[in-house]
Amino acid sequence: MSREVFFMRNFSLLLDYYELTMAYSYYCQNKHEDEAVFDVFFRDIPDKGGYAIYAGLEQIIDYINTFKFQEEELDYLRKKNTFSEDFISYLKELKMSLTIYSMKEGTPIFPNEPIMIVRGPLLQCQLVETFILLTLNHQSLIATKASRITMVSKGRTIMEFGARRAQGYDAANYGARAAYIGGVFGTSNTYADYLYDIPALGTMAHSYVQSYKTEYEAFLAYAKTYPNNTVLLVDTYNTLKKGIPNAIRVHNEFLKPNGYYLKGIRIDSGDLAYLSIEARKLLDAAGLFDTKITVSNSLDEYSIRTLLNQGACIDSFGVGERLITAKSDPVFGGVFKLSALMEDGILVPKIKISDNVQKMTTPGFKQVHRMYDENNKAIGDVVTLFEEVIDDKKPYLLFDPLYPWKQKEITNYKSKKLLETIFLNGKLVYQKPDLIKIRDYAKESLDTLWKEMTRLEFPHQYYVDLSQELWDLKQSLIVKHNE
Repeated sequence: MSREVFFMRNFSLLLDYYELTMAYSYYCQNKHEDEAVFDVFFRDIPDKGGYAIYAGLEQIIDYINTFKFQEEELDYLRKKNTFSEDFISYLKELKMSLTIYSMKEGTPIFPNEPIMIVRGPLLQCQLVETFILLTLNHQSLIATKASRITMVSKGRTIMEFGARRAQGYDAANYGARAAYIGGVFGTSNTYADYLYDIPALGTMAHSYVQSYKTEYEAFLAYAKTYPNNTVLLVDTYNTLKKGIPNAIRVHNEFLKPNGYYLKGIRIDSGDLAYLSIEARKLLDAAGLFDTKITVSNSLDEYSIRTLLNQGACIDSFGVGERLITAKSDPVFGGVFKLSALMEDGILVPKIKISDNVQKMTTPGFKQVHRMYDENNKAIGDVVTLFEEVIDDKKPYLLFDPLYPWKQKEITNYKSKKLLETIFLNGKLVYQKPDLIKIRDYAKESLDTLWKEMTRLEFPHQYYVDLSQELWDLKQSLIVKHNE
């Protein structure tokens, strides 16, 4: 259960300044209460991967629930000499009345489909844009990276060890949360354990070994402190000639005589493949067949895959900076785009036209349907208008929205709506799940993807199609705006 006390910090001003200047103009033109619909989506999967993992919804829920301009924030706005006192008074009394639809955290997500829809007064929609994007962009990025890393580990334990390399304490805490959703077993970040019940893990640093006169004395002291959980860092001086022999000696001279067992060793430098193989030989020769080998040192999905392909004898990995910063591709790129606006009592679809086809938006108030075959494998997603119904008892024609002549008729499928109601007119109607349930859901959802979609390089493309009705609407608006 989360212990995060979100309301201790006020994030009402955590927005791009142009959100405020637009909001003030809406207010001055009496457009601030106009009903609008905005889509949250992203365009490219990090690392040219086949899927991403959605994370960050819980923090957005808490943000919306506690949103309020306090006197300090209002005084700051007065000092900008940009906004009228009437507008500042309006902000003081503002209460969120948004209706928000979202996919569940842990859902595999794909480009150009709404993962969240924000509907309500235009001014309110603009004010929440920045926070929603920064939250989803960060946590989805880290959850995706963690999923890629755990995917290649072949069942071995992955631990998130990146707190000290994260870009700030929020990035360390929320990064640990997102990594847990993505599949890591635990974290080095004790505060993340306190907040979210993510198992905190860790044993010793090189400084602990160096603080004793000899490596053996350090190992013995640690074993006496934690006889049930003795994991020794063996690479301070010489891994194979000193570190592992000293670890074995501690087992033979202290742990075993007292009814305990050397739980593990950790190697943090050097040729990890070679050292782990040789370490396994030494441990096995000493009869320590159940002693586990953990490695760390600037690991990521690519280096882990290489180590395992080389036959490394590794039971678990501590992954730090390249996970917590998503170093190989550190930008998720989610966007927040207007898709409809109420005009004279009618919800009018809106579109952004661009010479870059990938940046053209899809208009209208929408829903996302995931299609599954008879083996519960995901076939693809279909973005529809919100009230459209897909009858999975009838054949359905899928077609590529960019190349509509590429078509496939599916039968024996089931359809599931992915966007659930989170807030209804400002009231939270969604029950936030525990983090472990989110993590389990992410794992179960990933199992519905074909393995070809989860490989690191050249993954099979997952299709996100438009319904015929939505595609026709989009084409009609393109024609209209090009006349």
